[in-house]
Amino acid sequence: MKELELKYGCNPNQKPSKIYMQDGELPIKVLSGKPGYINFLDAFNGWQLVSELKRATGLPAATSFKHVSPAGAAVGLPLTDVERKIYWVDDLDIEFTPLANAYARARGADRMSSFGDFISLSDVCDVATAMIIKREVSDGVIAPGYEPEALEILKSKKNGNYNVIQIDENYKPNPIETKEVFGITFEQGRNELVIDDNFFSNIVTENKELPESAKIDLAIAMITLKYTQSNSVCYVKGGQAIGIGAGQQSRIHCTRLAGSKADNWFLRQSPKVLNLPFLDTIKRADRDNAIDLYIGEDYMDVLAEGQWQNIFKEKPEVFTAEEKRAWLDKNTDVALGSDAFFPFGDNIERAHRSGVKYVAQPGGSIRDDNVIDTCNKYGMVMSFTGLRLFHH
Repeated sequence: MKELELKYGCNPNQKPSKIYMQDGELPIKVLSGKPGYINFLDAFNGWQLVSELKRATGLPAATSFKHVSPAGAAVGLPLTDVERKIYWVDDLDIEFTPLANAYARARGADRMSSFGDFISLSDVCDVATAMIIKREVSDGVIAPGYEPEALEILKSKKNGNYNVIQIDENYKPNPIETKEVFGITFEQGRNELVIDDNFFSNIVTENKELPESAKIDLAIAMITLKYTQSNSVCYVKGGQAIGIGAGQQSRIHCTRLAGSKADNWFLRQSPKVLNLPFLDTIKRADRDNAIDLYIGEDYMDVLAEGQWQNIFKEKPEVFTAEEKRAWLDKNTDVALGSDAFFPFGDNIERAHRSGVKYVAQPGGSIRDDNVIDTCNKYGMVMSFTGLRLFHH
């Protein structure tokens, strides 16, 4: 198959639409559904991301893509009991495989952003992973293969219209890539940069203790950023992205956005949130929305009289700013990556409030000294990679 017709382009008015190869055949098979233009953008970017995570860590990897940027990315480390609860998988009667763990973590870190995602898996999709995907609102999945039972589970979604794509894991693209904008063709060499633990050897701070676990987290951050729309910043802890800020024109806005997502991820683990008395009839997506409001500044939207009764069995106490700050102070050893240099120390100040201890960034700002001094103030470890990771 050299080409595949799509329903439409980015928007319904953009027709005709297709994907095709100039030479050879497409490296994919559509096993179910009819993927669209944006679906394939998410699928191909996500596949590259999880393939690199697998190579860098040796662990199965998954990512949850929305609008051509990852909402979450993770490797297949075991889930804690708390993580199973906040990712809404604690009630599943399955044996959690490494790949299932990876997707639960990729989907669960920022469930608001992952709603309606496109999934990429580094390994053959097993039944446990398919069972998690089955009950989530999602547009589709790409993987190198599917266990027969897993495929049947996925093909049953959306009345048989769920998008299931199989990709040839041995496919290697041309080292030169092109892109057409306004009738003009752009050409460049592919970004084949390999990110591993040696990538972080140039440590510029007073604290130079970078443990192996932090190197893995920094590698996850930088690989995630490699496929995130610039400007971008990524917070990682324990083998999963916990906050991704994408497409902001200002670096500090990226850092704040990603930091607020990382904070929400940790606030969801607090006893006050874990013990919210939801009505039994409330769906998972509505719980996600309610939690997001409850831990934010608009908490009265779910606690107001006449409103809380629609969500909770009894009215929860307000999660005060002081209580939230006290809980967030327990979050430590977070890794932070940036796709370009930090121009001011304010980014580090903001990162510190979200528990960041390890930082990787290209360096090269005229204010590098100020950024380094700010890291030293908090005992952080910062590596200059010397390489930018813009993605457009």
